[in-house]
Amino acid sequence: MTRSRLVRARVRAGRLSRPSWIVLAVAVAMLGSVLAINGVVTAQSDRDLRGVAGSGAFDRVPAEVRDGGSVVDTTRETARTLTYPERTMALTFDDGPDPRWTPAILEVLRRHQVPGTFFVLGSMASQHPQLLRDIRATGSEIGLHSFTHPDLTEVSAQRLEQELTQTQLAVAAATGEISYLVRPPYSSQTSALDNDQFEVVREMGARGFVTALTDVDSRDWERKGVDSIVAASIPQNGAGGALLLHDAGGDRAQTIAALDRLIPLLKAEGYRFTTVSQAVGLPPANQPASAWDRAAGGVLLVAVLGATHVVGFMELCLLLVGILVILRLLIMLVVAWRHARRARAAAADEPGPRVTEPVTVVVPAYNEKECIEATVRSLAASDHPVEIIVVDDGSTDGTADIVEGLRIPGVRLIRQPNGGKPSALNAGIRAASHDLIVMLDGDTVFEPGTVRRLVQPFARPGVGAVAGNAKVANRTSLVARWQHIEYVIGFNLDRRVYDVWRCMATVPGAIGAFRRRALLEVGGVSDDTLAEDTDLTMALCRAGWRVVYEERARAWTEAPATLGQLWRQRYRWSYGTMQSMWKHRAAVVQRGPSGRFGRVGLLTIAVFQVVLPLLAPLVDIFLLYGLFFLDPVVTAVAWLGVLAIQLVGAAFAFRLEREKLGVLWLLPLQQLVYRQLMYAVLIQSIATALTGIRLKWQKLRRVGEFGGVPVAGLGAPPAEPVTEGSHR
Repeated sequence: MTRSRLVRARVRAGRLSRPSWIVLAVAVAMLGSVLAINGVVTAQSDRDLRGVAGSGAFDRVPAEVRDGGSVVDTTRETARTLTYPERTMALTFDDGPDPRWTPAILEVLRRHQVPGTFFVLGSMASQHPQLLRDIRATGSEIGLHSFTHPDLTEVSAQRLEQELTQTQLAVAAATGEISYLVRPPYSSQTSALDNDQFEVVREMGARGFVTALTDVDSRDWERKGVDSIVAASIPQNGAGGALLLHDAGGDRAQTIAALDRLIPLLKAEGYRFTTVSQAVGLPPANQPASAWDRAAGGVLLVAVLGATHVVGFMELCLLLVGILVILRLLIMLVVAWRHARRARAAAADEPGPRVTEPVTVVVPAYNEKECIEATVRSLAASDHPVEIIVVDDGSTDGTADIVEGLRIPGVRLIRQPNGGKPSALNAGIRAASHDLIVMLDGDTVFEPGTVRRLVQPFARPGVGAVAGNAKVANRTSLVARWQHIEYVIGFNLDRRVYDVWRCMATVPGAIGAFRRRALLEVGGVSDDTLAEDTDLTMALCRAGWRVVYEERARAWTEAPATLGQLWRQRYRWSYGTMQSMWKHRAAVVQRGPSGRFGRVGLLTIAVFQVVLPLLAPLVDIFLLYGLFFLDPVVTAVAWLGVLAIQLVGAAFAFRLEREKLGVLWLLPLQQLVYRQLMYAVLIQSIATALTGIRLKWQKLRRVGEFGGVPVAGLGAPPAEPVTEGSHR
């Protein structure tokens, strides 16, 4: 087998080829990197906390440092401190730049014609590089305050290097300059330096940085009012020094108002305002950056800004998901409840069967030896007159022989070479003796009253097809139980809504009834798509036929029992649905019944069965993102809120279907495992559709598990001999 044939074979088998897995892995890695970058630069932290505990020991801190000035130079072998002259003040601002507060502070400084020194966070600087340029344009200088605001006494030497280097690169990319001034987060005055903190100062000095601590703390981070900030900001006895303020990290309106009052007040007392470096006689803190620093910083800014925009777009999509989830719940509560009330009223007023004419039941079968006997016997036990036609589509497992051996009256067998399910259905339609035709899969069983209930809506002349209520029969495995939940709160609940809106998109292959004239009008069952039931239903709606949902007509189908089988089934369904939507896309712009179906039905499917499932993974992505980078409590509450909405919808759906609620304890686990599989299926289906690959039908392995299903006739002894010969 050639490589190209091998790739096609893998795709047809419902598995991603190795190149596809590589592309998927790269995409996941890129998304993870984007989220990690954005998480690091935007992580929520309380940057106003004070009193971070150190070692409590001071014996390794030189006395001349503890008792010296607030600027500590450890770039040389012997540490030295620098002191501000009297009545010389440096206004210093930590934690910025902030797009709201930094410009406002710069305006105050500009109005009073004083400079400041801004100790910036690399995470903020990389998001708002223009603000750094604005700072320099006012004559203020820039220092470093780490990248992510950690307590530097608790990080490794490598992390310390990264915090300083990345911040330096952000400054270099934004301004073309670097800075040698640094202020560690959570630092205060030199007198408070303990052994651990002084060791950080020494390590930063070894890297060429001068540490600029504070002399006066405005305590603006306490937000006790403008008067309190002004009072705390006035030095004692005309002393000079560095005043600690903030231009980010929270609401800084009080800081701005206090600054506007403080500067004139201190000027009136003879104070002059300058930058840190100029005040203590150091060279300008900001020096030209090398070409390498500017280039590396540019890469950093591109990565950060790109990640910020991507995550911002994802947050908008997450908001859309929330809106759609709530909208879907409201639709279910209002429209589906309306359908249920209408159905109950109709059942209560119904005097008896209104449609009594015989019905032809067509069963396409391909290698259904495990289920076909149960299927045929359940049909033969119907309380409505039926003609049963089993179309064996080239089975190789003896399915046809099993049907012949049943010797049940009214059962006809048609053998044909394998041509696919549409071909088998069309063969059954051609051989049908009656105007009403019921179709079901060979792995499905009916209750005795199913056919009778299914055909009653045909009493209305405009009804062309009826969708029945498909139930999962084999609810023993975890995967099957998850599908049971999905059938109840997804497929069947949606059909109630589509019935009220008159835009039914799918009469399920497991249970559906059709008027022969309607089938002939649309050309029978098409093989243009892998979702022949959806394609046929859409064609009927566009032709003006009414398609309704009969909840009382129940069919029990064997759902895939393993994740692998489920993947193959849903891959085909998802891909086939998109094929059908594309085939009937012209209905969106047409008039009449076709246009109504297109603008209501197709758009509803696109929103709730394509867009919403495609965006829904963002709920889980942001759960992980929030637990690592945001407030984990708020994140968990938000995720649980979404789950609560789904639980409400699920309980409502189960109540309408008269199903036991006990299985809903699996719903949270379904959100974490089963739903992820459905995401992957949809993504692969879209990728397959975009590449133009045409899938083939994929046969699932059956075991014939119908234990506990309320169906008569199963296991009954053979009746009288077959009255009609088999058709070959």
